[in-house]
Amino acid sequence: MAETTVRENTDAGPRTQEGSRSETEKEKRTTLQGRRGSDVAPENRGSTTVADAVVVKIAGMAAREIPEIHNLGRGMARAFGAVRERVPGGGSDIAQGVKVEVGERQAAVDLDVVVEYGAAIADTAADVRRNVISAVERMTGLEVVEVNIAVGDVHLPDEEEEPEQVDRRVA
Repeated sequence: MAETTVRENTDAGPRTQEGSRSETEKEKRTTLQGRRGSDVAPENRGSTTVADAVVVKIAGMAAREIPEIHNLGRGMARAFGAVRERVPGGGSDIAQGVKVEVGERQAAVDLDVVVEYGAAIADTAADVRRNVISAVERMTGLEVVEVNIAVGDVHLPDEEEEPEQVDRRVA
């Protein structure tokens, strides 16, 4: 995790000319990882695992915070999502259009987005990347190595989200 890495780097001591730590410093760092007991600082005891689903939710919410993003997901996924939202108790799928790969200390995010018509796609993608990286790194401590964005559609102002409701009159 980034926080642990920073702490380890500041406590590591001097580096050799090549910029790597000496063998004794490497051993010290290795032996301290995963130790238990009262002689070890609380933040260095044990490990923290972040599930892929957690990173998916954080990335999905962060991408949706950008005003120029109309929706996430591709055609059929959005169609099924619209049906799911209409079913009582179905709710919305925050993971729609989001895929992640999570390692021990790093994560990669892939997003499928629909952008509002008139938005500058390159600027919108940069805003999404910045927001997703910031949110995931802040909340999980994982380093986000990449955020790949695929713009699958543009939402036009006159496009309706739901089919028109037919007014039924009782005679």
